[in-house]
Amino acid sequence: MIPQGPSAALRPESRALSHGVMFALIANMAWAAQVFYWPLVSPADPVELLAHRVVWSALFCVVCVVVLRQQYRLLDLFGNARQVVLLGGAGACLSTGWGLLIYAVIAGRVVETSLGLFLIPLGMVLAGVVGFGERLRHTQWAAVGTGVLATGALSLGYGHVPWVALGLCSLMVAYAMLKKQAQAPVLEGFSVECLLMAVPALALLAWLIASGHHTVGTISVSHTALVAASGIITTVPLLAYAASLKRLPLTLLGPLQYLNPMAQFVIGVTVLSEDMSATRWLGFALVWLALAVFTVDSIRHRQQRRLADTAEAAT
Repeated sequence: MIPQGPSAALRPESRALSHGVMFALIANMAWAAQVFYWPLVSPADPVELLAHRVVWSALFCVVCVVVLRQQYRLLDLFGNARQVVLLGGAGACLSTGWGLLIYAVIAGRVVETSLGLFLIPLGMVLAGVVGFGERLRHTQWAAVGTGVLATGALSLGYGHVPWVALGLCSLMVAYAMLKKQAQAPVLEGFSVECLLMAVPALALLAWLIASGHHTVGTISVSHTALVAASGIITTVPLLAYAASLKRLPLTLLGPLQYLNPMAQFVIGVTVLSEDMSATRWLGFALVWLALAVFTVDSIRHRQQRRLADTAEAAT
């Protein structure tokens, strides 16, 4: 038998890390690429697109659950009233965030959506303080304070409060908090969210059809197919992200999360030629500074805790 060296023992872990990075890249780049997708399905308005996105996502989730033979776990989840309520709230936050994102992309506000995504880590910190009584370190307060200054500078740059960014950030933070409390399996939990939201979405589509305000199915087969593809476009990145969560440490996954908003920012400025005044550049620079301080502090704090745990275990 050929002896196995230390490097061979590390291969499964290295393989998991490389697969985790691959899944994280797929998720973030797919999310960023959606800024090109939503304008393709015009002239459907954001409300109609949101309803279709929810319905097709629910259908795609059901197909995945059946193919993976997880329907009994899904039914068990529906039998837990507390989890259903939490996932219903999470689904409401997520679907509203989807609608806001669709509106912003169609309205040419991609850079502002990237700002909202950049602000999510800082929003999570504030949610921990307000909702769970967590205490912040001085550097974390400095990062949050810099984020507040950035929001003020961007308000001056836009001429109004960047409500799209703040709304998107708030909805995603609320979604994460509800999901954390629900503690549901990834696919089944997301399926419950989509199925619950599919009820009002179907009612909305029925009203649009009855009132003659619908466009999907009346333009062309390719247009209808593009709208139907929103289920796949929505679900696949979320499942890829869930796969990356299982394989990567948070210290590596955290910085990778900035790829999506950074890509959206670059697309908005270079490809879509959205206006960036000096004040807006200042605001974004302050956001990036806050995130840099927050990320470095988080990594350093985790390393210190790991060293302390190692020293304690050795004594």
